[in-house]
Amino acid sequence: MKKTWHLLLCIVCIYYTKGWSQNPEQMGVSKTWVADLGNGTFKNPILHSDYSDPDVIRVKDDYYMTASSFNCIPGLPILHSKDMINWTLVNYALQKQPPFEVFDKPQHGGGVWAPCIRFHNNEFYIYYPDPDYGIYMVKTKDPKKSWSEPLLVKSGKGLIDPSPLWDTDGKVYLAYAFAGSRAGIKSILAVCTMNPEGTKANDDDTLVFDGHPNDTTVEGPKFYKRNGYYYLFAPAGGVATGWQLVLRSKNPLGPYEKKIVLEQGSTPINGPHQGAWVQTQTGEDWFFHFQDKFAYGRIVHLQPMRWENDWPIIGVDTDKNGVGEPVATYKKPTVGKTYPIQTPSESDEFNVPQLGLQWQWHANPKVSWGFPSSMGYYTLFCQTRPQNSTNLWEVGNVLLQKFPAENFTVTTKLTFNARALEEQIGLVIMGLDYSYLKLKKTENGYGVSQVTCMKMDKEGKETESAIVPLSSNTCYLRVQVKTGGICTFYYSLDNQEFHLIGQSFTAREGKWIGSKVGLFALRDTTTNDAGNANIDWFRIH
Repeated sequence: MKKTWHLLLCIVCIYYTKGWSQNPEQMGVSKTWVADLGNGTFKNPILHSDYSDPDVIRVKDDYYMTASSFNCIPGLPILHSKDMINWTLVNYALQKQPPFEVFDKPQHGGGVWAPCIRFHNNEFYIYYPDPDYGIYMVKTKDPKKSWSEPLLVKSGKGLIDPSPLWDTDGKVYLAYAFAGSRAGIKSILAVCTMNPEGTKANDDDTLVFDGHPNDTTVEGPKFYKRNGYYYLFAPAGGVATGWQLVLRSKNPLGPYEKKIVLEQGSTPINGPHQGAWVQTQTGEDWFFHFQDKFAYGRIVHLQPMRWENDWPIIGVDTDKNGVGEPVATYKKPTVGKTYPIQTPSESDEFNVPQLGLQWQWHANPKVSWGFPSSMGYYTLFCQTRPQNSTNLWEVGNVLLQKFPAENFTVTTKLTFNARALEEQIGLVIMGLDYSYLKLKKTENGYGVSQVTCMKMDKEGKETESAIVPLSSNTCYLRVQVKTGGICTFYYSLDNQEFHLIGQSFTAREGKWIGSKVGLFALRDTTTNDAGNANIDWFRIH
């Protein structure tokens, strides 16, 4: 009986000191970026986070999005919306990335490239490419629950950006592109057939579009059918500098005619392309695409879309040249109802024994890396550095989340329980360049410093500022990110007075991903009892 009352008292204490979260992936509306303007309009981007290569479908009154996740695990994020503006992160389709022996270590830039989500025969399918192995498929009847294990439906090095089409005559097609870095060819699109179940691609590949010389780097095809035409929506021109093509034909194998339907034009939105055509319940047409914002990643925009002579025009054709340009604000999609403002979770109070969905690792996680609990904190255990490593390039136990906006601040409260002098915990801004606040136990007690590494991928070495001694192993670490990715670090012992430490740092993108923010715990040696850090909370504001 005493134990029961003690447990209830602990729960009540957590409730009043930190705020209870019944659902760890629903931690309230973002304090940094909300696309819904609350007056029937929205602003772009609808997601100021790195959900690159977005693909979206509507199933009845629900909209689902997935995106590239590369080497970050869990992968293949599943986002849900009722109105295409207000999104929440509800699941991941990939809990562990195959081949396991490969992705148990970081594979920067590898893994899940541009995926395609579809609904067929009462099941949800995602086809995703791994440019080193081929095209995989996962499926489920409920996108918020478990997905099947990845099935390799078409093996081949350099095959990317798959998109299936179940035709009305029962035939099944798969469109895809090529990564020049692996295949040795690029800027072309191909189509092959598949078995009726969509589980095996046939070896009857046909070249359907050659982007040389005017549409180089054509890739990311999305396969649709409308009014007797087969359409391939495909980006071209490069990630940061490209435009959106649409190809159409009366035959799925071509020949296809082409039209540019979206370009930057006079707007500040560079490279608007690669995404998804979605039609609302009321018959409106919309197009999702990304914009490469470098350190902030490839952020998601939504454009109005209309059809003219069986060609789509995306955005608004301001200069009347027949090609649309991105909008900054616009009337929200008409979906029949009005829904509350929602955003993907950012802050995490670690109040429940489940890690928030905003978190990802840089490799397939090991159970010893960290644990949630019912005690009001998340515990990170110090892992041994990879042998001969000079920086974080080969470190998998980095717990990270995406930048949520152009300007934001992260503050975290933690207690470091070091068991050896070489152990450390870090609050990190992670990209190909990175910087972090390092909390470490020294011979004189605990201390904090700033560590910075430039060109991590080129074996860059870490540099460290002078260590500032601390009077406690519990402290508050903070990083403030301002326009342009300018990062400034602070520490505090009371969450009231924060002290500047080190030099300002400019965030940089990672390998095909935006910069991220998060935590890690490391040690130089291996014993039978590693130190740990209890992360009380992690707040973005």
